[in-house]
Amino acid sequence: MPIPPGSTVGILGGGQLGRMTALAAAAMGYRCHVFCPEADAPAAEVCGRATRAAFDDGRALDGFADACDIVTWESENVPADALDRLAAHVPVRPGRRALAAACDRRAEKAFLGRLGIATTAWAPVDSPGALASAAAALGGPAILKTARFGYDGKGQRPFAPGGDAEAAWAALGAAEAVLEARVDFERELSVVLGRGQDGATACFDVVENAHEGGILRTARAPARIPAATAAEARGIAARIAEALDVVGLLTVELFALAGGRLLVNEIAPRPHNSGHWTVDACPTSQFELLVRAVCGLPLEGTERLADAVTTNILGGEVEGWQAPLADPACRLHLYGKAQARPGRKMGHVTRLAPRRD
Repeated sequence: MPIPPGSTVGILGGGQLGRMTALAAAAMGYRCHVFCPEADAPAAEVCGRATRAAFDDGRALDGFADACDIVTWESENVPADALDRLAAHVPVRPGRRALAAACDRRAEKAFLGRLGIATTAWAPVDSPGALASAAAALGGPAILKTARFGYDGKGQRPFAPGGDAEAAWAALGAAEAVLEARVDFERELSVVLGRGQDGATACFDVVENAHEGGILRTARAPARIPAATAAEARGIAARIAEALDVVGLLTVELFALAGGRLLVNEIAPRPHNSGHWTVDACPTSQFELLVRAVCGLPLEGTERLADAVTTNILGGEVEGWQAPLADPACRLHLYGKAQARPGRKMGHVTRLAPRRD
């Protein structure tokens, strides 16, 4: 049975993705309750209720579950034990299987390999010696990444055969990592797909991404790729979502190589920075699609009404908020964060243009 408007949607995590999910849910008539450890969380500012507690606070989790009709999450860094405790009392979507595949790069790569989905060459690393051996086996420039908790370029550093493995391992500061071969790609792509309990899916257009310093800078919709490549990317996302039994959203980041071959870089079973363009350029945003999927509503409205380029506002750039407001082609979204640190995502601007295809 669908979970109707007037019910309470619980959101684990208080960042901007939770904030925009709550705004979409509220527009559909749902109440929202956020659970997060941080003070001054962006999502808490727009929710009717907020629980500030650690993710291992069992009593707080039980109270949160009792207050919600459905729970979803905005980050794969939520502990699996917290999902398990909540799931004993209230539906949690997506479920543990999706979280487990996305929260650890070793598990993610192994899962994709079992599905026969291509990724860059990689190796698990748990010591300086293992790092040196993995680099020799890969045989070229690579990127050393923490197995967990890395994002926006954090928790990763370049490494090549013959490098100082002891120094690189110490600088990474992690007990477990992966070493990934660098890829000579033509474009970075991503695709956001929604999937319901009945297995029905709805997919947004594939977008083209550009990163600076490991941080997503721009996302262009649609990607400048052949229709066959876009269809393949959507098919890969659908296969992964089905294998993980995702109920909610799945974002798949890919590398497009010369000749059109695709490699999966990362997966994220949640809304994604590269999907922010959907808020202004589609009838249904990625955040509304998440609410629809977890509440058992029809998955509709993913067609693109306009071309769009989303640009992240980082750190002190937020002081220039007036300029996009003076441009009728731009849509400004700020996240309500009190402190602007270098590289911190403070908001985004989406520039719209007439659809050309």
